[in-house]
Amino acid sequence: MADPAQLVMQIGTGYVLSAALHLAAKLDIADKLAAGPRSAADLAAAAGVREDGLYRVLRALSSVGIFRELEGRRFENTPGSEVLRSDLPGNLRRMAEFICEPFHFHAYAEALSALQTGKPGAEKVAGEPIFQYLPKHPDLAELFNDAMTSFSARIVPVVLDAYDFGGITTVVDVAGGHGMVLTSILRKYPSMRGVLLDLDHVIAGARPKIAAAGLADRCQTIAGDFFTTVPPGGDAYVLKHIIHDWDDDRATHILKNVRTALNGVANGRVLLLEGVVQPANAPDFSKILDLEMLMFPGGRERTAEEFSALFAGAGFRMTRIVPTASPVCVIEAHPA
Repeated sequence: MADPAQLVMQIGTGYVLSAALHLAAKLDIADKLAAGPRSAADLAAAAGVREDGLYRVLRALSSVGIFRELEGRRFENTPGSEVLRSDLPGNLRRMAEFICEPFHFHAYAEALSALQTGKPGAEKVAGEPIFQYLPKHPDLAELFNDAMTSFSARIVPVVLDAYDFGGITTVVDVAGGHGMVLTSILRKYPSMRGVLLDLDHVIAGARPKIAAAGLADRCQTIAGDFFTTVPPGGDAYVLKHIIHDWDDDRATHILKNVRTALNGVANGRVLLLEGVVQPANAPDFSKILDLEMLMFPGGRERTAEEFSALFAGAGFRMTRIVPTASPVCVIEAHPA
């Protein structure tokens, strides 16, 4: 950007567009435009809000490619807003609601406190660690789980294209949420069996989704805590965006529990689906997600070297990093 002041102002007002995006997702505007253009007045009446405010929100979003403004204060979807349509597979509507949710704004308002104390801003807002807070607030927990599921739905196809899961007999998805990753793997590999491990309130939401996918006979669900134990019986353990939630000590503890579960398993492996931080000034979504880890669970994104060291401390040897057509890589390690 030629004008450095414009760069500063663009970044500085970023949260304004985040709030606008949250409104568009919350009010289902993209769904309401699925059949074609509609006026701001029509959209406002359907959403139960005032026309003037909604028009201004949609005008701002249209200026950055989310929706398109037409003559007569009418709007239509763009490829950017189509991603918010709840009826399309792989949509990010719930993710947009979650990442732009007011709780997030409050957490980032405590960014200075996080740097001063080393405790996530979300923990200061909630009064306790975020993963203890979520089960006590079902609406936010449901939004979080739906957001993670929608994100998984977008990355799993490219993971399956990039990494060959062939030869695995039983895959264990550790803290796999509602099972989007696991059920996608099982559908592609019909002879494979799966185990889904997560907390009891998450498993309760996962079981009907696994049944609806027609995989209840091949997918076992186990309620448990990966800090206590990881169920044995798998020859591959998948963790999607789990290790990045934790600092090195706790991440090592989780991986050690996986290592224990793999004792004596021929060709056993652990597969992390995570971003890998790129060096220096390279543009990299992982560097932004790293701030989310700083502000929410207290974890971190890692470089290839940091992943290798983390694995070594848990009794693994990192064997390869497989890039995908997404910000996520498949990071593979075998027992050392």
